Amino acid sequence: MTSAIPLLVVASSLVPGVIIFMLPEEAVRVRTALNLGGVIVKLALVGTMLSAALHGDYLETRLPLLPDGTPLLLQADPLSLLFVTLSALLWLATTIYAIGYLEGSPHRSRFFGFFSVCVAATVGVALAGNLPSLIVFYELLTLATYPLVVHRGTARALAAGRTYLAYTLAGGAAALAGAAWLQGLAGPHSFARGGYLGALAPEHGAALVACFALLAAGFGVKAALVPLHGWLPQAMVAPAPVSALLHAVAVVKAGAFGIVRVVYEVYGIEFASDLGVLAPLGAVAAVTIVYGSLRALAQDDLKRRLAYSTVSQVSYIVLGAAILGPVATVGGLVHLVHQGLMKITLFFCAGNLAETLGIHKVSEMSGCGRRMPYTMAAFTVGAFGMIGVPPVAGFVSKWYLGSGALAAGEGWVIAVLVASSLLNAAYFLPVLHRAWFQPQAGRWPDETAAAGDAKPSLLWPALATGAAALAAGLLAGLPWSPLGWAKLIAVREYLE
Repeated sequence: MTSAIPLLVVASSLVPGVIIFMLPEEAVRVRTALNLGGVIVKLALVGTMLSAALHGDYLETRLPLLPDGTPLLLQADPLSLLFVTLSALLWLATTIYAIGYLEGSPHRSRFFGFFSVCVAATVGVALAGNLPSLIVFYELLTLATYPLVVHRGTARALAAGRTYLAYTLAGGAAALAGAAWLQGLAGPHSFARGGYLGALAPEHGAALVACFALLAAGFGVKAALVPLHGWLPQAMVAPAPVSALLHAVAVVKAGAFGIVRVVYEVYGIEFASDLGVLAPLGAVAAVTIVYGSLRALAQDDLKRRLAYSTVSQVSYIVLGAAILGPVATVGGLVHLVHQGLMKITLFFCAGNLAETLGIHKVSEMSGCGRRMPYTMAAFTVGAFGMIGVPPVAGFVSKWYLGSGALAAGEGWVIAVLVASSLLNAAYFLPVLHRAWFQPQAGRWPDETAAAGDAKPSLLWPALATGAAALAAGLLAGLPWSPLGWAKLIAVREYLE
């Protein structure tokens, strides 16, 4: 159903971002109003698209893009809506958090300008209805996030930014090459249930495998698949709101989402399996899951430990896409939401510890649970979710991935999930023990308040997302939960 609403969803963060660039630093109220106003407008528009989808109307916007008639296509199908709803809700939490975190900091207009453009690119990725449109927003996301990574302007931040650009621009080039080659073989197509390549002649098999490899590598850079993950731990020099954005809302999710689109709605899960490309993709995801967890064990820097946790956890989404069957599809898709809720909570809490007590390392956290009980309670919920402790949302994801693997006859996946959960426990439980049960060791590194938890603008977003991660697990059986929506998508992909 043709509508301007998908385009307005992108514009609701792009337009405020462009205006914010032009504001002077002292225009705090105007900047805050633009940030929060854009969020509210976006949520209202996403709500309209959800309402239309529940009545069977999938809104779309078409604009001219390529000379062959390929449009810039934005469409609100169920898979798009899963990602765009997550992005809109977590943008609200991250905006409130960033306003409090950067209070009094320099270059806030520049920061929030690129911050808004980054969100516009993310929702563009979510709503893209064909490969060329996806590539356009995928590259815009690279350009918008680079200034956020290097925001502090230190030598370390600039070095991390160079690494980030080297990886992501190379990944973008690979994805562009794969998309262009594929369009040359199959012609212009929109994303379609079950894919659209199955009708191609068998002699194109080798070329289709090569295109899949290029697309998987291109999107795999942002998804931090091993060995394409090296940029992510280095990018942790960015401010905490940027880390939260990179890990829970924007970059790594865009990469995983791109792979999901390619598997389900370009190749089609059955055709991809016949080509033999799913087994290598699953193997890469499994290696990444275990490798990321092993590397996390060795990190004393808290944000780097969380970064390697992201390397591991995002690959659950890719693993779900690589397992043939609707149950595994549900597990991978719902983890797109669940991981976002849990990981943004953990990064908010890490930022709270850094801003309130100057804590940046795990070895500095002894006794911080008694000093900042609400922050550490939210951190505990996020950590338990990552381990897979019920009833937090992470347990639901792992349950469906494991059940789907058994249903598909892929028993080796169970060993990967068990190993990952044990490693998750090995790098999160010592942190929780140190925070809650060990006595404080000397003075805090840089205490900014004599007593109390983090200031409200930092604390409430962490509590809200932590509660959401818990609620997503407790209420998973409801039809409007993330799990219920993931089931709807799986039914659409496999049975319609």
